[in-house]
Amino acid sequence: QVQLVESGGGLVQAGGSLRLSCAASGRTFSSYAMGWFRQAPGKERVFVATITWSGGSQYYRDSVKGRFTISRDNAKNMVYLQMNNLKPEDTAVYYCAASTRIATTTSWVDYWGQGTQVTVSS
Repeated sequence: QVQLVESGGGLVQAGGSLRLSCAASGRTFSSYAMGWFRQAPGKERVFVATITWSGGSQYYRDSVKGRFTISRDNAKNMVYLQMNNLKPEDTAVYYCAASTRIATTTSWVDYWGQGTQVTVSS
């Protein structure tokens, strides 16, 4: 099993920034691709960003490109999501995810964190 714990969520105004963190434990962290998904109230959980096990490649949802940056530190078993120029439509619960392959849909995710709330006010 892999355990994932997110932190760093909160309330920000539109145009502000926030950095989410995810701490991993259990299986070898560097063996997994890591990602972030989000779920707004009344909507399905959707892909936000992912990063390969080596950190060499990153992929993003179109609506966050240029604003969000995913990174990982395998030595610290951590993955991050830097969110800049936040918009009200970014409001959601953000979930850390681990997978044995790159996952851009929820069906490919092997492990989930508990989620952290991000609220962006207009």
